[in-house]
Amino acid sequence: QVQLVESGGGLVQAGGSLRLSCAASGSYFRSFGSLNDMGWYRQAPGKQRELVASITRGNTTNYADSVKGRFTISRADARNTVYLQMNSLKPEDTAVYYCNAHSYGKTEYWGQGTQVTVSS
Repeated sequence: QVQLVESGGGLVQAGGSLRLSCAASGSYFRSFGSLNDMGWYRQAPGKQRELVASITRGNTTNYADSVKGRFTISRADARNTVYLQMNSLKPEDTAVYYCNAHSYGKTEYWGQGTQVTVSS
């Protein structure tokens, strides 16, 4: 089993920055050194959850067009942690951000979410 815990959300003015962290823990790591693909999704009120960014075990990254050039995803497998550095934030980035991860057995895990609010 894997538990994902996000942190780093909050209220920021447009143009500001936030760094989200997602720490993974659980019995899975007794057998496996790291998770496979990890990523960040977000869900704004009244909208579907959407992929923001993802990163493979080999550090290949993928970004939604709306955040390219502003957000950077990274991972530190020694700490079982994935990060999302968000710069030049816009009001439309306001959403609940969820950490997502896949084990090597293809099991999918989700965090509880962290609120990001960008004021104009």
